[in-house]
Amino acid sequence: MEKKNVVYMFADQLAACALKLYGGNWIDTPNIDRLAQMGTTLDNSVSTFPVSSPYRSMLMTGRYPQTTGHIVNHLCSRHDEIGIADAFSHAGYKTGYVGKWHLHRGSFPDSMACDWVPAGRSRLGWDYWRAYNQHMIYFDGPVHAGDWLSDQVEPHEVNRPQWRGYETDGLWEFSKEFLSENKDDPFILMLSPHQPHKTPGVFAPEKYYENLPERFELPPSVPEEQVEETQEMLRHYLAMILTIDEMLGNLLDFLEENGLMKNTYFVFTSDHGTQLGMHGLPPWEKQYPYEESLKTPFIISGPGIAAGVRSDMLMAPVDIMPTLCSLCSVSIPKTVEGMDLSQKVLGEDAADEREAALTMNYSNAYGSLKEGRQWRGIRTKTHSYIRHFGGCCELYDLQVDPLQMNNLADDPAFEPVFQGLEKTLGEQLAERGDTFCACKELRSWFDSERRVVANAFGPLPHPETEPDWSLL
Repeated sequence: MEKKNVVYMFADQLAACALKLYGGNWIDTPNIDRLAQMGTTLDNSVSTFPVSSPYRSMLMTGRYPQTTGHIVNHLCSRHDEIGIADAFSHAGYKTGYVGKWHLHRGSFPDSMACDWVPAGRSRLGWDYWRAYNQHMIYFDGPVHAGDWLSDQVEPHEVNRPQWRGYETDGLWEFSKEFLSENKDDPFILMLSPHQPHKTPGVFAPEKYYENLPERFELPPSVPEEQVEETQEMLRHYLAMILTIDEMLGNLLDFLEENGLMKNTYFVFTSDHGTQLGMHGLPPWEKQYPYEESLKTPFIISGPGIAAGVRSDMLMAPVDIMPTLCSLCSVSIPKTVEGMDLSQKVLGEDAADEREAALTMNYSNAYGSLKEGRQWRGIRTKTHSYIRHFGGCCELYDLQVDPLQMNNLADDPAFEPVFQGLEKTLGEQLAERGDTFCACKELRSWFDSERRVVANAFGPLPHPETEPDWSLL
């Protein structure tokens, strides 16, 4: 049987609600809509930990942050983690990663430096590598192809290539290179542009601003004091979404022109959303337990996937690796903690599905453990429940109140729902070894080199220990 390919494209900080596909009203995204007509759109794809590195660790390993130790950004992944590239490579696939990685310390805390990731286990098994850790240089930015410092003896342009022009154009060229070289073999490509994330530099080429309106209609969950900041943010944010849509179109065109689409599972999604001024929060902020941060677009097309339909199935990041493995008949590593939802994705109504997703945030900072914004929660298809550190709770009926403007935590009519979700939260926290303690108590989880040396279950072996390949 012919092996199936995978292309997984995930934008950075793209909230589902910013797209017309999910009820937005700001811009047209013809290629995102085109993919939706080719595949199935998930209405309950939840980031669960709306911060870059925690999401990426879940995506790459199928394991929770309480296990991987990725509870803030800029930590180095443990070498003994078995990743999705390891699983596919073991099954005979060519593997390629293009774009932002963010599972290493890189040049932290400098976001405008030329940072990269050393070859070997820091890349978790990816072979073709045109990536950077986290920098925000959107024009003529650097990626890394070879080893950490071997550019001292090799030609600079071989080991540290730059994309020419804007990031989405440059990363598309690297993606095309990988696909052209490997189109006759089974492959998995992950593509991670940094857009539409904020940058201290220039956001996007001027042409993407030309057809944007001067003012945008805002939902009632944006209070008056956030309106002007949100209006300014949206011009940059939406311009960058247009660059993403164009990049997606280039990918779809290439796959169709080369006869690859019919045998390829294609996913378009995002690592998390952004607040967009809603709930009175700064528009570029995430880390919050609200749908603008948590809910992500998720479209999947490919063999056996129904076209032009929507699914209310609940998808968490830890489920993505086992689901893709199963769709491609690749063995799921024994280390994986997420659910295989492949049968549900294929439209089997009676298939097992996720009833609830554990949501969380650990810190009031992105790269360090700082008190504040500590919460845990449960997201179901119909409700979102949040318990903040210190005891304050929130409960929302997402079907009646999608903007989460009416907190039902103290409503006697919803006491059974409240108690049921609190029970589920307690059970899931116990399963993950999460005591929901003050974050300062977790600073021993990583060392001075930002390597993970402990997790919720205790101290771990040396962070550069090789994997136990018998678990693959």
